Amino acid sequence: MLTITPSGQACGASVTGIDLAQPLAAETVAAIRAAWLEHHVLVFPDQALSDDDLEAFTSAFGGFGEDPFIAPIPGRAHVIAVTRTADETAPIFAETWHSDWSFQARPPAGTCLYGIEIPPIGGDTLFANQHLAWERMPAPLRARVEGLTAIHSAQRAYAPAGFYGEGDPKGPGGRSMDIRPSETALATQAHPFVRPHPETGRLGLFGCLGYIIGFEGLDEAEAMALLLELYHWQGREEFHYRHRWQQGMLVMWDNRSVLHAATGGYQGHARRLHRTTIAAA
Repeated sequence: MLTITPSGQACGASVTGIDLAQPLAAETVAAIRAAWLEHHVLVFPDQALSDDDLEAFTSAFGGFGEDPFIAPIPGRAHVIAVTRTADETAPIFAETWHSDWSFQARPPAGTCLYGIEIPPIGGDTLFANQHLAWERMPAPLRARVEGLTAIHSAQRAYAPAGFYGEGDPKGPGGRSMDIRPSETALATQAHPFVRPHPETGRLGLFGCLGYIIGFEGLDEAEAMALLLELYHWQGREEFHYRHRWQQGMLVMWDNRSVLHAATGGYQGHARRLHRTTIAAA
């Protein structure tokens, strides 16, 4: 029997009483989707999943989104390995707030991440509820962002001169993930900063500094000052769910309603998770 237990934090819930390696009935998929839309982050502990199982689960919730700039694992078109070796010295991957691939014309609905090799310490993933970030925003700041259109781009991360570009450490002790920077990261895409959730209609903030490089109608200095102010607001602890990983956990989150960020603290330990992307609804 499916049991959904809220985290008691700003978002997130645990789902038990289900084996995701088995085919999912339509009513089960509907129940999981309803819980996902309510809690924004769902955690399925104690799952023994193959990559086939992970892909089947992803397909049940809308099919696969496009994953640029990171190569899939060999033999798979839609599974990315989020890895770090025990001796890796490169900066932690994705250690700043973001919504996955928000720079796309149709950003993905969600992300699935499955824990395969989990360090005994550290490596939590933080989530920030962006519905709450909007609803609790002070009136003066709210007045400044209402109606703004954000300009999204992958250039700061994945262009050749970006954070994961040509200067990212390679070789022994360097980046173990197969990241492939490209000039295509220079492209831009506009999205409303405050927008209704595509399925629930609930208003929230979409994206943040990192993939947002400016706002239409604001000069660069004004936009950057506002983005920095918003970044601190959007990531306030009152909006957080802190996820502590265990081997065999599957986590799915709604990129339309939360930001997320990786954390470190597991130096000297290897870490491996497999990730898929759920296409826009």
